[in-house]
Amino acid sequence: MIFHLARPALFALDPERAHRLTIAGLKAMPRAPRSRPGKLAVNVAGLEFPNPLGMAAGFDKDAEVPDQLLGLGFGFTEVGSITPRPQSGNPKPRLFRLVEDRAVINRMGFNNGGGEAARQRLEARARRGGIVGINIGANKDSEDRVADYVEMTRMMAPLASYLAVNISSPNTPGLRALQDESALTGLLEAVLDARGDEGPPVFLKVAPDLEPADIDAISRIALDKKLGALIVSNTTITRPGLASRQRDEAGGLSGRPLRDLAQQRLVDFRTATGGGIPLVGVGGIATAEDAWARIRAGASLVQLYSAMVYEGPGLPRAITRGLERLMKRDGFSSIAEAVGTA
Repeated sequence: MIFHLARPALFALDPERAHRLTIAGLKAMPRAPRSRPGKLAVNVAGLEFPNPLGMAAGFDKDAEVPDQLLGLGFGFTEVGSITPRPQSGNPKPRLFRLVEDRAVINRMGFNNGGGEAARQRLEARARRGGIVGINIGANKDSEDRVADYVEMTRMMAPLASYLAVNISSPNTPGLRALQDESALTGLLEAVLDARGDEGPPVFLKVAPDLEPADIDAISRIALDKKLGALIVSNTTITRPGLASRQRDEAGGLSGRPLRDLAQQRLVDFRTATGGGIPLVGVGGIATAEDAWARIRAGASLVQLYSAMVYEGPGLPRAITRGLERLMKRDGFSSIAEAVGTA
């Protein structure tokens, strides 16, 4: 209720400034107890998630508030994307609310304070536990992007519940080319070698704007390299039926208009992998029903971000309560039992 009263004032601000105020507000909050494993607990890649709902990368780019997010009721959070060196990102304005569409367009460009600053924050909170994934990327001006991923892997592996390799942002020129079969194979081999045998599981975040041949190739590689999971999907460069006047801004689109595309892409990856690798469903999830549909379609975990812009900090607990109700309604005793049953 407090958020919905305050939302008009927040929406009167530039979106990026409003986001920084939100981070500041979370930092000022006392840390609430995080969710404990219960009816919604699910094991993915050897990790015990207390519930399947996570905060997607992009919200907490610099690992400033992972514990506060866990305290809101998320079962896990993913910080980043973090690059080896600090970078300011793309010119402003670069973040746009599409209120009529319940959507967001961003062309942030991996703005973050760099690996060392994030490493220090993550090291300081490491003993608090909770599942905190670390999303790693490459600097825009890097001459060797694979080397950037290797550097970030070595830096963050000791602190990560899982590492998420982000090659699917549309806002760093040339980055999505790393999804090509030969480039992806070389990148993942380098990352897995840098992680070592005792390191955390490696997840791969893919774009929704893929051709069938790309989906098949990525699936083969993910299975061959025994990745922990595929995160399906990042933002889209398409503009499906938008009403907002800012619909033609360049960047990645997220929120409600992405929902059906992201759901279809999840189904595509479920088919291509034969259920042989866990999937994380992300894109357009705003309700318990959205999350449940993604789970029934094949996702073991789900993530959101843009919906928080419109619904506020009570959303995680509303969704997890709804998931318990839906799981009971449909006669399942666990999330794992429901995965891929649609």
